[in-house]
Amino acid sequence: DNQVQNATKSDTEKIVGGGCEGCELMYVGMPEQILAEHTSIGWTEGSQKLMVTGKVFQLDGKTPAPNVIIYYWHTDDKGLYSSNDQTPAQAKEHGKLRGWVKSDEDGNYTIKTSRPAAYPDQDIPQHIHLSIKEPDIANEYFADLYFDDDPLYLQHKKKYGKADRAGTEILRVVFNGNIQIAEHNIILGLNIPNYPSKSFSEINSGLNIGEDQPSFIPFHAFGPDKGTRACPVCKYGRYHGIVYFVGNNPNWKEIKLWLKFLDDESISRKEYLKAYFVYGNSKNYDKQTRQTELEIIGKELELQKIALTFVPSFSDTESEAILNKINPEVENTFVIYRHRTIVDKFINLKPTEENFEKISEALNRTNSKYFDLPEPIHE
Repeated sequence: DNQVQNATKSDTEKIVGGGCEGCELMYVGMPEQILAEHTSIGWTEGSQKLMVTGKVFQLDGKTPAPNVIIYYWHTDDKGLYSSNDQTPAQAKEHGKLRGWVKSDEDGNYTIKTSRPAAYPDQDIPQHIHLSIKEPDIANEYFADLYFDDDPLYLQHKKKYGKADRAGTEILRVVFNGNIQIAEHNIILGLNIPNYPSKSFSEINSGLNIGEDQPSFIPFHAFGPDKGTRACPVCKYGRYHGIVYFVGNNPNWKEIKLWLKFLDDESISRKEYLKAYFVYGNSKNYDKQTRQTELEIIGKELELQKIALTFVPSFSDTESEAILNKINPEVENTFVIYRHRTIVDKFINLKPTEENFEKISEALNRTNSKYFDLPEPIHE
C-alpha cells in the first residue's frame, strides 16, 4: 500500500518524504480545477464545523508558495471513513470527507469541513491526514494534524504530533460562533526526509518557522513575573509572543536599544504582545550577579512590560533552555510565536530604525485575523 507499489526499501528511502501509505489516492477523483478553498459535506452534515486555514511557505518559512496542492481526508462523527454514492470506488478507504485545495499566489488556503472523531475503541487521537504535492517535486508527501484539546492527544502526546512534518502537527482551535477555526501554516520540506536542499540562510540559530515554540523556565530578574520561573510560552495566551535571545557575545549598548523598542511595542500592542529577553551567557555565570545586572538595566530604562530573564546557558537542561536550539555565538536571535507556533525568526539584527520596522511589520503580518472577531463568520 506504499506510495510506490512494490517499491524496495532502497527505492522508498530515495522518495521525498520516505513514502506514504494511501497518499496516491489523492489522484483518484482529483478535479481539473482546484481552488484555494474547499468545502466538504462535513461542513453541513457534521456535528462540529471546522475551518483549517493558513498559508503555504517555502522552507525558509517566509516566502509564500503558490500552486501547491493539499489533499485532505479524515473520519466522520463516528470515527469512520464512511463513504457515499459520490465516493469513487478506488478511494472508499478515505471515505466521503476528502478534498483538495491549491495555494493561491500568496500561499493562502482554506479547508471547511467537520471535526473528525477518533477511531472507535482505539487510543489514536483525532486527526486529519494531508498529502502535499509541490509543483516541482516528483512525488507527494504526507503530514498529519492533531488537536491540542483532544483528551486522547493530551494522554498520548509523547507519541503523536512530534514529527512536525511540514510544520507543527498540532492544531489549536478557537471558536467563532459555532465554528472551530484552526490556523495552520505549511512549511514545505520542513522535517521531510530526502527533501532537496534549497539555499536560504547560512547562519542558524533557534528552531524553524512552523515548529512549536517549546516550554522552558528561565529566571525572571525584572518585569511582571519577577522572582518567578514563569514559562514564556505557557503562561501567555494565544496572541503574539516575541523572545529576544542573547548569548555569549552581549553588546549592552545595542541590547538596551532593543529592550526599549520591544517594551514600547508591548505597551502599544497591549495584551496582543508579550515580550521576553532571555540572557544565556555561559561565561562567568553567577545567578545573583546575573539577576542584579538585569535588575539595574530594567530600572535604568524604566521598562514596564518586557520581562528580563536569564538561564545559565542555552545548553542548560534544568531550565530546558536547550530545547530552543539557540546558537550562543550569534549576536542575537529573535523568535516570534503565536499560539505556541513559531511564525517568524531573525538572527543578528542590529537595533536600527529599519530593523525596528522589520520586527513591527513581522508582528503585523503574522497577526491572526481570526482572534477577537467582532461578528461571526458567515457560513
